[in-house]
Amino acid sequence: MKLSARAHSIEPFHALAIGQAAAGMESAGQRVIKLSIGEPDFGAPAAVREAMRTVMDGRPLPYTPALGISELREAIANFYLNRHGVIVDPARIAITSGASAALLLALAATTDVGDEVLMADPSYPCNREMVNAFGGVVRLAPTSPATRYQLSVEALLDTWTDATNAVMIASPSNPTGTSIEPTELAAMCQIARERNAWRIVDEIYLDLADDAADGSTAQTVLAHDPDAIVISSFSKYFSMTGWRLGWAVLPEELVEVFERMSMHYFLCASAPVQFAALAAFSPEALAECESRKVELLERRTLVLATLEGSRLQVHAIPDGAFYIYIDVSATGLDSWTFCERALAEAHVALTPGRDFATETADTHVRLSYAASREDLIEACRRLSEFVATLPEVRA
Repeated sequence: MKLSARAHSIEPFHALAIGQAAAGMESAGQRVIKLSIGEPDFGAPAAVREAMRTVMDGRPLPYTPALGISELREAIANFYLNRHGVIVDPARIAITSGASAALLLALAATTDVGDEVLMADPSYPCNREMVNAFGGVVRLAPTSPATRYQLSVEALLDTWTDATNAVMIASPSNPTGTSIEPTELAAMCQIARERNAWRIVDEIYLDLADDAADGSTAQTVLAHDPDAIVISSFSKYFSMTGWRLGWAVLPEELVEVFERMSMHYFLCASAPVQFAALAAFSPEALAECESRKVELLERRTLVLATLEGSRLQVHAIPDGAFYIYIDVSATGLDSWTFCERALAEAHVALTPGRDFATETADTHVRLSYAASREDLIEACRRLSEFVATLPEVRA
């Protein structure tokens, strides 16, 4: 029987392949430290876990509206107002089965065959595969340490073509952990808006980003571009990865489109998870998330201090997502071989750059510092010992 061309063309997600290999080693009794997956080790806030126990009391849990329960959409709108000072109409918020579903719907609603979607190199691999799935064309804009591996106005203009239909931006970014300066982000959105292109902005890690110099929280793109399509999630700041709940903030013209597509593609997000997620916005849950943010900052400092002066080089210090994009070229190994050997010899799982990039595919690996502090200390020790066994590379 015939498989679709799409099935043949889709690339593997190497982070998951590394994770599967690590799981196999663990089942054989070996102690593996997994820094390959962006999954906080905290688990959902206590108030959310308790709310889930309450909602699973045997009550009927029918389908919710396709765009989610009104209470949760209102809670998210209040979160934007209280945390970011931005007014968002709850009617413009769509609740989805994770941020992945929100991205899928956004691209389904805006991408036709041949439409170009411009994004940074490196970027999250699933974004590229979703564009391809709808017949779109991915246009990768080159980045460098000078732009913190982020899209810039200059790269945007250099990469733009007459077929550009959308710009997909992630700030903070996976895999680099870096953010785009607000005025640069606003300028890129303005350029795209003037050229009648969609702005799809991934803000999944926004609430983990470093505060501004004046102590204010990181700005949402909605402060500059209220008609951008914003993708967010309960997975990272709220540590609810396996709960699979996300949302999109939509321009008014896309709300009804999202609703129709949601009905056909997903029906609705999980009913009990939606009701439990209301507790994520309680004062106690938000305080817990803020304390975890501080802990993640301390973990980042710990890992960067260990890497400083080693052959594992960090050219752009992260300021948002809990990732460090590490240049391993000074070890003499390409990124895939480095990850394979680090797993086999040091029992540390990392993700090769080929998941995220073309230019840095063979030179960089991604490390997630969302693991426990104890695991990070042990992983850094193991990696240091592993790198010490590699021959010196002469320039």
